[in-house]
Amino acid sequence: MAFATDCRLLQPARNAKEYAQLAEALDAALDAGGADEKHPLARLADYIGELVAEYEAKDKMPPAATGAEALRYLMERDNLHQIDLPELGSQGVVSELLSGRRDFNARQAKVMAGRFGVSAALFL
Repeated sequence: MAFATDCRLLQPARNAKEYAQLAEALDAALDAGGADEKHPLARLADYIGELVAEYEAKDKMPPAATGAEALRYLMERDNLHQIDLPELGSQGVVSELLSGRRDFNARQAKVMAGRFGVSAALFL
């Protein structure tokens, strides 16, 4: 990973993909000598480490969340809107899922689990 040439790595992660890029950049900076506090990359490694920690602190799912709460949380975490989830159904269906008026079916739970990298049981 060319962490030194990608300025987006100097910004907070907005979603899981950007978090993974930050984590990879942190590993690369540490491997390149940034683990030694006297190395020129040490400040960069510290800064990227702070961005990783910031995302991890933000990325805590509320315990015992309902499927609707979990989906709202994941959508907020990844800056998504109802229109960004066509795999769930129409916007009306998404609205009903988010409000708790409709339960997730097995297909929807599986699709959301794959999209967000979580267990399908979270939505059921």
